[in-house]
Amino acid sequence: MTRTRRLLGRSGAAAYPSSRSRRRERGDVPGWVLITLMTAALVTALWAVAEDQLVAMFRSALASVGG
Repeated sequence: MTRTRRLLGRSGAAAYPSSRSRRRERGDVPGWVLITLMTAALVTALWAVAEDQLVAMFRSALASVGG
């Protein structure tokens, strides 16, 4: 086997993971989707309950930095 072929073989293996590792990675996607959706729901719920206080805190922080 020539040196060029060995190098191309190695780079190809790194660029294209085996189907076994791809299956293992794909299984985790629903978990991340669930975490993202739950975080968005939590932020929305907090915003709905405490909108006035959050806006007042934000304006106060900007006023203290702006002088």
